[in-house]
Amino acid sequence: MKPHRLISAWALALWLTACGGASEQAGHDDHGEHAADEIVKGAHGGRLLEQEGHAVELAIAEEGTPPKYQAWLYRDDKPLPASAGTVQVRLRRLGNVAEYHILKPQADGSLMAGTIVGEPHSFDVEVLANIGGKALRWAYPSYEGRTEIAADVAHASGIRVQPAGPGVIADEHEVQGLLTPVEGRVAKVMARFPGPIRSLRANVGDPVRAGQALASVESNLSLTTYTVSAPISGVVLARSASVGAVAGEGAPLFEIADLSSLWVDLHIFGADAQHIRPGVPVTITRMSDGVSVETTLERVLPGTATASQSTVARATIANADGLWRPGSAVKAKVTVDRQPAGVVVPLSALQTFRDWDVVFTRNGNTYEVRPVELGKRDGERAEVLSGIKPGDPIVVEQSYLVKADIEKSGASHDH
Repeated sequence: MKPHRLISAWALALWLTACGGASEQAGHDDHGEHAADEIVKGAHGGRLLEQEGHAVELAIAEEGTPPKYQAWLYRDDKPLPASAGTVQVRLRRLGNVAEYHILKPQADGSLMAGTIVGEPHSFDVEVLANIGGKALRWAYPSYEGRTEIAADVAHASGIRVQPAGPGVIADEHEVQGLLTPVEGRVAKVMARFPGPIRSLRANVGDPVRAGQALASVESNLSLTTYTVSAPISGVVLARSASVGAVAGEGAPLFEIADLSSLWVDLHIFGADAQHIRPGVPVTITRMSDGVSVETTLERVLPGTATASQSTVARATIANADGLWRPGSAVKAKVTVDRQPAGVVVPLSALQTFRDWDVVFTRNGNTYEVRPVELGKRDGERAEVLSGIKPGDPIVVEQSYLVKADIEKSGASHDH
């Protein structure tokens, strides 16, 4: 972690310690407020809501069924049949999202909703009941997977939020390759006639232009001196001559290469070779400094590299600044397919919470867990099939800090 991130994490921890972190707010009904640890439980383990001798025991049934509200009715502490009253539950989720559950009598004497209570079970609850003609109402918060972080603390900690939205999931293959000069752009410079070398005017690494004088040689035949010129523009890769030495017939004095563009020979192994075709996008990355360039795969060579038994795929990159050097190893990401997705999030947004894959949404200074169903993913992003919708504000950086604070606060699953 970078130093400023360490400071940010420390600042977040300090602020949360001072404020006590996120805690479940006190439950309350029409007649007063009760601390969370004073919640009264009924015979079935649900929350017992009492008023004027009437009571509703409310729970979320989760055994053998998707989560649904279930209730039992009482008068003067005595159980009543399910037909003795009605119950409905109104929920208000983060972001002012309303949700309604109407409970109906069951054969076992309880009332149960036909609708599922989606995760997280974090909301403000309003219970409306009618028992024997008596209208009753209770309201209380029931939060889980939720925390409060002040805007200045979130900013200092590097917590960044952006809307979820559509994107593209790429089928990418990561391979390695080698930079080489383009064939036909390398020239070996030789003396036309043998004889002693009288002068040399270029060294290894020097840029030269076509027609530029590189050396002078005295011909053994005519005893006159002639000039050896560069046949192409480029960079001197090698010099195998020295003043006073004899330039032999057919022996190269210099090697020059035009490095304004280079080949990237990518080595592809095994089954990956079956998916890679000319024309697909390729991202080439220098190992020395991480700089990347986009190009296109031009061809897959018909043979196999003897030493590695790999298939060689070739692309070309521009090298106007000369920073890409022949012989250097590079990394490459070959994109063989792109699939559009309705909702995608960066991988940095994903965390685990209980046994869920989750992201964290923000509403004001409140952050809350959102379980998500994931689809395809690539090296940078993941498709979200359900759990969030386009436009939802999602924590995309430092999401682990939000998770840590929610876990520190003791994310309750008490209904």
